[in-house]
Amino acid sequence: MRKLLAGGVAMLIAGGAWAASVQEVGERYMKLVLAVGRHDASYVDAYYGPAQLQEQVAKEKLSLAAIRAEAEAALHSLPALPAPAGAGIDADEQLRITFLGKQLQSMLMRIDMLGGKKFSFDEETATMYNAVAPRHERGYYLELQDRIGKLLGGEGPLAERVKAFRARVEIPKDKLRPVMEAAIGACRERTEKYIPLPAKESFVLEFVQNQPWSGYNWYKGNAHSLIQINTEFPIYIDRAVDLGCHEGYPGHHVYNALLEQTLVKGKNWQEFSVYPLYSPMSLVAEGSANYGILMAFTPAERLAFERDVLYPLAGLDPSLAEKYAGLTQLFGKLAYADNDAARSYLDGKATRAQTVEWLVNVLLYPPEKAEQRIRFYDANRGYVINYTVGADMVGDYVKRHATASDPEAARVQRWAAFRQLLSSPRLADSLRQ
Repeated sequence: MRKLLAGGVAMLIAGGAWAASVQEVGERYMKLVLAVGRHDASYVDAYYGPAQLQEQVAKEKLSLAAIRAEAEAALHSLPALPAPAGAGIDADEQLRITFLGKQLQSMLMRIDMLGGKKFSFDEETATMYNAVAPRHERGYYLELQDRIGKLLGGEGPLAERVKAFRARVEIPKDKLRPVMEAAIGACRERTEKYIPLPAKESFVLEFVQNQPWSGYNWYKGNAHSLIQINTEFPIYIDRAVDLGCHEGYPGHHVYNALLEQTLVKGKNWQEFSVYPLYSPMSLVAEGSANYGILMAFTPAERLAFERDVLYPLAGLDPSLAEKYAGLTQLFGKLAYADNDAARSYLDGKATRAQTVEWLVNVLLYPPEKAEQRIRFYDANRGYVINYTVGADMVGDYVKRHATASDPEAARVQRWAAFRQLLSSPRLADSLRQ
């Protein structure tokens, strides 16, 4: 009996030391993310941890070489997986180890890139986001374009016909706020039905211009976000639900709020109070935000909401809703053309002019919007795969957990899996399992 007791105590001590080691690496990781942010203004997407840590980082002024050395040391300090048998380490704690390891590996690559080292598109995404996008040639998208052309009807270049139809569903500038607020409100109502939101969660909605993105969520901590919508280019009626779900509910706002509630406050895992944009975390963040649109609305529910609520609110013709919904679903299937354009452009296999042509004639972007997209490639490089590969991986993960034959029961199971994902340290590898 004494031997068993002694062995149990020893195991508890080992488990406690193991957990303390992880906590220490998490604290070092926080500081290093902020330190990289001093060299890369876009790197720190959100931080709501202690202000004194920011002050310490500003005072230390670590060089990239010093940050790299500390990041390597932190990576090597992580306890090996799997955890010791019987150590009392739960599955989330082991996911935490994997999370910190992948995040630190991506940090090392980002530091190398800031120092001038070059990587191919696929090399970058494999380490930075823990995933590689599939490749498609132009011919892959022709069948989708034929279907879009048949649905649209008419004559002339397909891109021009798409542009002309979209002009009929553009939200007037003076209607943007009420339409966006109605869309975000519906996204929130549908999310709250399945995910209890933190008390006093909130957001502020702003309209901006001259950005390389169409919408952005700036998470501020304490379940509060600033959501910005770029009005530089026309905003079409489908973007109201897209942006409302993606930036708000159950997208970025909910993801960050649940991480804060569950991990930062619930488990004291302070490393989740900092979010490095160029890291594997973004594949889950963008993937869940994009797939969250399908979580909130089935295609039929979305069509009814847009036709009966948003079209009248925007002063648009509701009779266009069904046709445009069909078009947007086909446009969604073209999404991987964005990855193919970015890869060719960033790997130097396509010029800027050739990339604009691809975006206009394959992805069916307006020419001026294509130029904005290239600015996004220049600024964010391989980040683009997170919207497509990320959404598919999140969708596959959620669907695997929906085993009920009853549709509503399966929906409840999907939401439960989605909520668990948003509240845990899961990255791409754990989504594949």
